[in-house]
Amino acid sequence: MWRTKGPKVSLQCTNQHPYNDTAAINNAISSGGRCGEGCFSSTLTPAVVYFPAGTYLTSYPIFDYYFTEIIGNPNDLPVIKASSSFSGGWLIDGDPYFTPDPNWVTTDVFYRQIGHLVVDLRDISSNSSVSGIHWPTAQATSLQNLVFEMSTESGTKQQRLFIESGSGGYFGDLIFNGGNIGAGLGSQQFTTRNLTYNNAKTAISHFWNWGWTYKDININNCEAGIDMSSGNTSTQAVGSITVLDSVFTNTGVGIKTFHSASSLPESAGSVILENVSTQNEPIIVQGANNATSLAGIDGTIAGWGEGHSYTPDGPKEIEGNITPNTRPNSLVQGNGFYARSRPQYQSYSWSSFSSVRSGGATGNGKTDDTAALQQVINEATSTDRIVYMDAGTYLITSTLTIPASAKIVGEAYPVNMAAGSFFQDSSNPQAVVRVGNKGDSGQVEWSDATVSTQGGQAGTILIEWNLDSPANSPSGMWDVHTRVGGFTGSNLQTEQCLETPATQIPPDAPNAACIAAYMPMHITPEVSGLYMENVWPWGTDHDLDGNGQQITIYSDPDFHKTCAGKTGNCALGWGLRVVDSTDKLVYGAGLYSFFHNNDASCAAQSAAQNATTPCQEAILSVEGSSSAITIYNLNTISSSSMAHANGTSVANLTDHLSVFSEGIALFRQA
Repeated sequence: MWRTKGPKVSLQCTNQHPYNDTAAINNAISSGGRCGEGCFSSTLTPAVVYFPAGTYLTSYPIFDYYFTEIIGNPNDLPVIKASSSFSGGWLIDGDPYFTPDPNWVTTDVFYRQIGHLVVDLRDISSNSSVSGIHWPTAQATSLQNLVFEMSTESGTKQQRLFIESGSGGYFGDLIFNGGNIGAGLGSQQFTTRNLTYNNAKTAISHFWNWGWTYKDININNCEAGIDMSSGNTSTQAVGSITVLDSVFTNTGVGIKTFHSASSLPESAGSVILENVSTQNEPIIVQGANNATSLAGIDGTIAGWGEGHSYTPDGPKEIEGNITPNTRPNSLVQGNGFYARSRPQYQSYSWSSFSSVRSGGATGNGKTDDTAALQQVINEATSTDRIVYMDAGTYLITSTLTIPASAKIVGEAYPVNMAAGSFFQDSSNPQAVVRVGNKGDSGQVEWSDATVSTQGGQAGTILIEWNLDSPANSPSGMWDVHTRVGGFTGSNLQTEQCLETPATQIPPDAPNAACIAAYMPMHITPEVSGLYMENVWPWGTDHDLDGNGQQITIYSDPDFHKTCAGKTGNCALGWGLRVVDSTDKLVYGAGLYSFFHNNDASCAAQSAAQNATTPCQEAILSVEGSSSAITIYNLNTISSSSMAHANGTSVANLTDHLSVFSEGIALFRQA
């Protein structure tokens, strides 16, 4: 095995069972002054730790570090195998408890991946409650293409994936075999896809959440599918789940919940099912006191829900069949929505890749790399090669264009950073990365990258997507993120943009040096055929390289003019605004307002049902001639109005209290 980025490390792993490789693996991850025990966060020492094919024996946990990608050979998955004498709680520990608290704040653990591995616990006693991966984590993170092997003995206590807190995130293409609990989950939210659970006592056990979306899950031969009955009827701990395009087979109870018309919090325990098939399943949804909410069928549930609804009037309490969304044909593939996993290019030879460093780009965060990057992208695309963007920070002083047919993959989220006067005019915004020019058609694949800005860049559109792609060959972005401020080299850290909670900044007088972007991404009206998975546009609220100190970065429009004559916290950004649109379908939404002028007490008051001063007045707006708008499991935080329709509030916070958030299971504007 070996590691890229940072100092070169000699790794004495044998990958030949029965030798113990734990120390060598941990050395590979930790060497080189990386962000480990006691470090809040850092963007300075990313690492990719690669496992060739083989079996790696471990006797104690592998400690993951901040900003680490642990990647195996996708053509022949390496096996991380726990020895029979294994000591510890987790085989791979993504956030160690060196103290009574996790090493990293779980809602602030960004930029990490684990992929292409087999995690094998079968040599450990089935009486041990060891888990395969401990993964309390946040945004811009992923688990992909993993196989968890556990004991299938009766009474086994083993778990495969354990997440007790955080704010994810994405995981997909996972297979879970055996065990007591396939995945024990607790996080603010997650998007998950293509999960298979075989022969577990409980496939998924939710401790808590605000909202969780499942697509393409297959649960086979389990006693219970999804258990979200944490707490009791008066203290439900799980907010909501949305399940679509999924199959439950030979499972005793599909979903367990405590939700009822009288349960508390009122909107917690919400469930939406759409296009879910079941076979030999006596109970699909089981409610409080083991009551059957939805009896088993051998067939497909087109649409079913329980919770609060607006269709468009409300609030109403529903428990039963709902009209499923009418899916546009262009979004459908086979028996569900189109989906595609991130390309790995595992069948290509080394000669099929073009390194931007080899092509003249420096990635040192100081040299203008615009011309070198453009040349490599153009030459590689014209010769059907894949652009490999080595880890680093690449200064871009004018728009970088990605043409049709390009394939670009990054190493450890390389940063494309806008710099210079070209991006500073807010009256004439310019793209940092433009995918296709207007009128272009074709396909682009782009994965594992970051787009950012340096200093005051008020006219920056970080990503502009113009490419029109056919429905049978759509373009894709996977693990591509925007990050505005909050890291070394951005000139948007505590030194320049420190928070000022004691000072109210007038809307017309922000610190110009901290107006850092015009917008994170613009998908122009002509575009079709764009698939995005695990994409996080972030205007930073704290300094990743400054011990988490709060900062104030401006990266969205000014809404002050729309609030003439209104009092309260009106002029804050919309979480979602739908204008003159049709067929907009959202499967799980989290629109959160945590701060007002860097003061989080407004969100805490809202969650404590003392919502006298929520953080803002409104957060979702449906306007104009919009029609066929559906949101499944709309979850908001600290907005007086959860939803506006043509300027009028139609759903109030106090009617829909959930688990810290507020929730509506079905929001539909015809």
